[in-house]
Amino acid sequence: MDDSDEALMARIARGDERAFHQLSQRHLPAMLGLARRVLGNAADAEDAVQDAMLRVWTHAPRWQPLAAFRTWLTRIVVNLCLDRKRRAPWVDLEQAGELADPAPNATEHAETTEREKLVAAAIAELPDRQRAAIILTYTEGMSNAQVAEALDTSVSALETLLIRGKQNLRRALKNVIED
Repeated sequence: MDDSDEALMARIARGDERAFHQLSQRHLPAMLGLARRVLGNAADAEDAVQDAMLRVWTHAPRWQPLAAFRTWLTRIVVNLCLDRKRRAPWVDLEQAGELADPAPNATEHAETTEREKLVAAAIAELPDRQRAAIILTYTEGMSNAQVAEALDTSVSALETLLIRGKQNLRRALKNVIED
């Protein structure tokens, strides 16, 4: 019986557990050594190699011998190791300490609401075309070309409207900006 890696993979694709065991025994020591060198941690290395072997089992029916099996398995192990290194390290709950609440507190919420009201009032006081240009560009997210078309003007004229509108807003919100 042919015991090449490719022949074993063909048998694994048909669900042959004995072939999987044989292939695992053949490559596990080298892959563990590789994972330990990449990760520097034996427990993480064992987990990465276990994940890799699980992928061998689950992907065997789709595996194509375009490269040597060992090359394919090495790529899987290295990718899994690099993914593990990119993840944030686990910290014990006791060591993590108190978690910060990401929601704004009442003071921050009130300040944000007040600031939004002041900005809205300042925008409402702009001349009509400046107000429309500011709202369409910054609130609606339209491109300059789209806004220029909507306002029946050129892009350069729109840019002038935006500059003047922002200057007027800076003047109107001078006290808010300084605070």
